[in-house]
Amino acid sequence: MKPLYLAVDGGNSKTDVVLGTAEGEILGFVRGPTSSPHILGLTGTIEVLRDLIAAARADAGLPPGTPIDLAAVYLAGADLPIEVQRLHTAIEAQSWTAQTIVDNDCFALMRAGTSMPDAIAVVCGAGTNCVGRAADGRTARFLALGPISGDWGGGHDLADHTLRMAARGEDGRGDETSLSEAVANHFGYSTVEEVSIALHLGELDPTRIRELTPLLFKIATQGDRVAGQLVDRQVTEILAQHRVAATRLGLLAEPHALVLGGGVLRAQHPVLHDQVVRGAVAQAPQVRVSVLDTPPAVGAALLALDALGTTGRAEKAVRTTLATTEPGAAPLFGAAA
Repeated sequence: MKPLYLAVDGGNSKTDVVLGTAEGEILGFVRGPTSSPHILGLTGTIEVLRDLIAAARADAGLPPGTPIDLAAVYLAGADLPIEVQRLHTAIEAQSWTAQTIVDNDCFALMRAGTSMPDAIAVVCGAGTNCVGRAADGRTARFLALGPISGDWGGGHDLADHTLRMAARGEDGRGDETSLSEAVANHFGYSTVEEVSIALHLGELDPTRIRELTPLLFKIATQGDRVAGQLVDRQVTEILAQHRVAATRLGLLAEPHALVLGGGVLRAQHPVLHDQVVRGAVAQAPQVRVSVLDTPPAVGAALLALDALGTTGRAEKAVRTTLATTEPGAAPLFGAAA
């Protein structure tokens, strides 16, 4: 029988599970909610993965008891070595497959974006993170625990700062900015002060603050200095992550890939994207910059194939199939598999 693998890409908002063969055939592809242990805890993560794997087996029409050779599981929240080890132990204990690989989901994103053995991925979505891997197997990563580990940026941070700068620009504590009028108008109020009061009193859902990130880039594109400074700070953070990771791996002066992912970077706002590309080339002249345009689940599947030693003949088929296939929904969670 052909060797089979499970590939998992689990982010903060969704989890994709692929069931495929070592030859590149995709048998099952399903999507469910987040599986991040930072959000669900270890037990919750296992429950979500259990249900999704059962759904992937059903989607593939795999007879009960059919053995699967390998699980390659890449999850948001697998940041510290101890977190990776705990996840590995818990997943391996389920006996879903004969072999288990576990790591951070940024590695799946990086593999989806490049086949180069020397590579770095910077993710700027709701939050921000960076990982790197050299051809000899060495890795570089950051704690990525939020403000307590020095992190700055991502869509949520940018939105919060947009509101803050809009309020300060309106009441005079900060520099005057077009963000003030734009933020008030966005929420249907006359002033940012009214927006702040509505948030405080619960009349405005605080999760709506996240809507301000695209607004920030719009105002920055129009030349607003305050908005531009926020974008510049995000550029500086992205370039710092790339520079530090490349330095740790000895790649700053060597050819390597820089894969940009996450919603903020995938949008390729010119005021952000163009500066990031120029800055990356300035600090690493041989870098090859790309923006991820395929599902990160592709990377998880390719990493599984790498482990099985069959990537060369299977990569094209996996990339093509997963880029053009909508995953099936797996709606029943918490039921025994």
